[in-house]
Amino acid sequence: MMGFCDTIWAEVAPLREAILAHPFLTGLADGTLPGETFRHYIVQDSLYLAEYGRSLALAAARAPDAAARLEFSDGAKVAVVVEQALHQAFFNQFGVSPEMAEATEPTPACLGYTSYIASLAATRSYEELIAGILPCFWVYWEVGCAIKPRATTPNPYAAWIDNYADPAFGEATKRVCALVDAAAQEASPATRTAMARAFKQATRFEWMFWDSAWRRESWPI
Repeated sequence: MMGFCDTIWAEVAPLREAILAHPFLTGLADGTLPGETFRHYIVQDSLYLAEYGRSLALAAARAPDAAARLEFSDGAKVAVVVEQALHQAFFNQFGVSPEMAEATEPTPACLGYTSYIASLAATRSYEELIAGILPCFWVYWEVGCAIKPRATTPNPYAAWIDNYADPAFGEATKRVCALVDAAAQEASPATRTAMARAFKQATRFEWMFWDSAWRRESWPI
């Protein structure tokens, strides 16, 4: 019998296929993604991760046991320290000054995604929150593993690809999956339904985030 994560992962297969086929990721893999497009993405991603780290910290605070508290606390630390180091390297590579990043507003897709996760943390159950947190780990791990074997060399985006194809990132993803599975096993049917809804919605936002970067989305008014 499949666990919650395997079941919901299979259910969102069409979303995952759409993500993997997106021209943004094709351009990352073959190195042809315009620098301006990646610059748009990496600045928005830095804004996203600042808010995502807060949601991980809230998940740690609400976790029912020490293992979950440690995992989400470590995840929050990675979001703040390790990911920001990667972003800073790309800021230097693509000419993004601290002032430029500070002055940038989150796009509708970025704000929608972070606000959705924040709303789970503020108003919904711990189980729903961690189900909504999981796609950011799992989708990026799948993307990294999918594009690394076909990535061109040299590639201006090699550090990004290597980061998300790193086995250590995969192990972190597996640990979060285990926590979500454990929570789902103890949850009521209604809560599991809500968890599935949160996971699917966050996965939709993953596609939207890359698509917004591809289009260099801005506010229409």
